[in-house]
Amino acid sequence: GFAIGLFRRDLHVEHVDLVIARADAAFTFAVFAQAEFVASGTAPVSGRGLLTGGSPRYRLYPTADGRLVAVASLEPKFWNSLCDVLGIPEPLRDDRIDPEATAGAVAAAIRERTADEWRPVLAAADCCATVVLGLDEAMADPHFRARGLFDHTVVTDSTAFPAAVVPIAPHFRKKGG
Repeated sequence: GFAIGLFRRDLHVEHVDLVIARADAAFTFAVFAQAEFVASGTAPVSGRGLLTGGSPRYRLYPTADGRLVAVASLEPKFWNSLCDVLGIPEPLRDDRIDPEATAGAVAAAIRERTADEWRPVLAAADCCATVVLGLDEAMADPHFRARGLFDHTVVTDSTAFPAAVVPIAPHFRKKGG
């Protein structure tokens, strides 16, 4: 874990330590799996559940150049849009009939183009599918840059290097705020 010291003038406390354990925070990304486990008594298994690769609508598919496309087209609107873009035949669009046949058709279609070819097509389709970014690409993304995630540096001796990212709203990250 790590601690962040917060100073607030509007509170009647001069200094508050907020401790956030990164391992504890990981559970916030597994709330659906936790709910499934509590409700059914069975933990989701990789490759079988709705959000763990068991559905053709929620998987990673390789492109022609070995990159990955993340598909999360669970809602019918997004699924139909994705099927249109990929040219999935009508009999395979109902993925409840033969999920693996549908997944095979999706995989084959995505494998026909490179990541750079898919990027604009998927963005225009509004289908909840996108090319998975590498760390370098994600760090250069305008969205994250605009949020100031990489604006802070650490200086040791005469060397400056980027500080670790702390995903806290920008107004809480500013000095004296």
